[in-house]
Amino acid sequence: MSTTMDIHRILSRLPHRYPFLLVDRVLEFEAHRRIKALKNVTINEPFFGGHFPNRPVMPGVLTLEALAQTAALLAFESLGESLTPQDVVYFVGIDGARFKRPVEPGDQLILEAEIDRMKAGIYKFKVRASVDGESVVEAEVMCTLRKIG
Repeated sequence: MSTTMDIHRILSRLPHRYPFLLVDRVLEFEAHRRIKALKNVTINEPFFGGHFPNRPVMPGVLTLEALAQTAALLAFESLGESLTPQDVVYFVGIDGARFKRPVEPGDQLILEAEIDRMKAGIYKFKVRASVDGESVVEAEVMCTLRKIG
């Protein structure tokens, strides 16, 4: 079954808020398998003022963060859980990151994550970001959920 998620559902699943929430909408979701989301990249993003003023480019680490948030959405929605104030999602690892092309204002970033495995509370995902069907970043990321306080 494939479902979508609007921003309200995303906010109930992720602790991130402006300016660090980097997922605008979920386009496709298959529990325990995969997710496809989008981030509309606008010139109003706070990082563009300094990266780089003469040729604005979305920092690659923020593209990876958007992918990690997408992967976290896949995990939480698959579990059917909403976050409490004591829940924190940690980005615990990355392997094989490859940056293929820059992301610029006006791009619509398509974020895809697929569960590779889950062991001892750590999820490993294969992730990919693309713009207009062209790969931007590919990597494997690991995330975990921890209770604080």
